[in-house]
Amino acid sequence: MTRLTRRSLMKGAAAGVAGASLLDFAKAWAQTAQWKPEANATIKLMRWKRFLQQEEDAFLKMIDAFQKATGVKVEITNEAFDDIQPKASVAANTGVGPDIVWPLHSTPHLFPEKLLDVSDVADYLGKKYGGWAPVAEIYGKSKGKWIAIPVAINGGYMNYRISSMKAAGFSTFPEKTDGFLELCKAMKAKGTPAGFALGHASGDGNGWLHWLLWSHGGYLVDKDDKVIINSPETAKALEYCKALYETFIPGTASWNDSNNNKAFLSGELHLTMNGISIYAAAKNSGDAKQLAIAEDMNHAFMPVGPTGKPAELQLCFPMMIFSYTKVPNAAKALAAFMLEAENFNPWLEGAQGYLTHLLAAYDNNPVWTADPKRAPYKEAARRTLPISGIGSLGEKAATAAADFIVVDMFANYCTGREDIKGAMAQAERQARRI
Repeated sequence: MTRLTRRSLMKGAAAGVAGASLLDFAKAWAQTAQWKPEANATIKLMRWKRFLQQEEDAFLKMIDAFQKATGVKVEITNEAFDDIQPKASVAANTGVGPDIVWPLHSTPHLFPEKLLDVSDVADYLGKKYGGWAPVAEIYGKSKGKWIAIPVAINGGYMNYRISSMKAAGFSTFPEKTDGFLELCKAMKAKGTPAGFALGHASGDGNGWLHWLLWSHGGYLVDKDDKVIINSPETAKALEYCKALYETFIPGTASWNDSNNNKAFLSGELHLTMNGISIYAAAKNSGDAKQLAIAEDMNHAFMPVGPTGKPAELQLCFPMMIFSYTKVPNAAKALAAFMLEAENFNPWLEGAQGYLTHLLAAYDNNPVWTADPKRAPYKEAARRTLPISGIGSLGEKAATAAADFIVVDMFANYCTGREDIKGAMAQAERQARRI
């Protein structure tokens, strides 16, 4: 443990405990932390299911150290991406359930009045670790106060087989959407197809389809939150998506967040948008076939569309504490403890690029230089828009995301359920109702 902590420490961080174990650090931290846990506190924490064992291992090490140092018991439940938001909503409405929920995107903005003000935690971390990325404040704040701590971003970028790209006639991955479409066509012709989720995949589906919409200049709402989805720019995005869909592996209309991982690792799929979990899982597998896939993989930024600038949607993981909790101090202490350098640096390394930081100081983490195939993921927090696009991130935007309005619009057109006008009109009606 000493070796891991010493390797992970950033410059200038906690010099007095540089040689100490994580538990020693946790004990020292608990003595000086401004949040003193309630007596006999138990925290119930619900988080998304891990995609990488190494990430969970690092997470559980910090939880174990926190428990031993503070005497607080932490009970963890793990849920699939798509199950967290509805379960969190039930808890918010009933006042019964987990103390802390670690969900996706804009979930805290569905019920901001039901959440504990964590401005003291956010301010402490921001001052200590070089400040928050701009998108962190958008996700974390409501009406001027912090309602959630944006723990990390899960970057979603192009995952591709190098040999398949080259066999299709491309020496480098296309940087623009027109070249990307040609690559997908050529890869299909070679029997090495692409595939992107068109089902209710909270991470993958929302991620690539919002990118596609925004990269063509389309948005659900404008800066004043007026619904503008029914537009020529959206129509162009729909036409582009339909052309892409025709190159896809069968079944993508019903994919959730795990389908593309499985298809890629089985060798059926050669290009998709995903976090780094496919590459990391293959690289860590110890299986010869999986290791060969990892060797043949690389990652690229999402191509730039007609707007001429990056327009990505990356998956934010904000952590929120319900105001009904009986252990607010313990919950705040855990949230702050998790993002301390002695914890967060080894955690980032364990995640191997699957998690990207939102605090500037963690730019120095060696995870971003140890393997050049991780490089795009370092930039995820800087390149992403919030899930509200150019509109405000509040309850309405959170509801639109939870209802998959943008995803369903593209799926309806690509699968033939609606024509372009019908798909846009339906999305427009749904958005206006919200």
